Amino acid sequence: MTEMEKAAAGLLYDANHDPSVLQLRDAAKEKLFAFQQIGAHQRAEREVILRGLLGKLGRNPVFDGPFLCDYGFNIEIGDNFYTNVNLVILDAAKVRIGNNVFIAPNVGLYTSGHPLDAERRNQGLEFALPISIGDNVWIGAGVQVLPGVSIGAGSVVAAGAIVTKDVPAGVVSAGNPARVLRAITDKDRLAYA
Repeated sequence: MTEMEKAAAGLLYDANHDPSVLQLRDAAKEKLFAFQQIGAHQRAEREVILRGLLGKLGRNPVFDGPFLCDYGFNIEIGDNFYTNVNLVILDAAKVRIGNNVFIAPNVGLYTSGHPLDAERRNQGLEFALPISIGDNVWIGAGVQVLPGVSIGAGSVVAAGAIVTKDVPAGVVSAGNPARVLRAITDKDRLAYA
């Protein structure tokens, strides 16, 4: 099993010493460097780079940038995606983002984690668990999403939340650790009518 196959299976893998893993990360960093150098008004040119980096990118993406990731090929993004500045996706495992997802500034989606015991951690071993974000989700500023979390369709994660567990569909979640505050209802829609 290669190190990336171990990562995809949720097993401990060598993230810091295996030449093939380092080569994949370096290739992504080169594409990201090119992306960051292109002006924000040159959206078509930026999109070409993103399509060459990401596993899937739907229609009408907006990346205000900067944007950083580990590998790129594990990231799948649906249509009408918007992210503000400073999105970081550590994608040693799959990150699936649905349609019509809005992400505020300074958000981190982290599939990677490290063993609690120092001996394994110091060997450069880590694990990765997938992250899934449903359609029509809004993630507020400064949110951190940890390995293995799913966020259900239509939910809102409030600014500053640290999401350690799954968030069901159609709710507002907030806090550290994030917890469900309430369901999103028709009353919310009518508040802005």
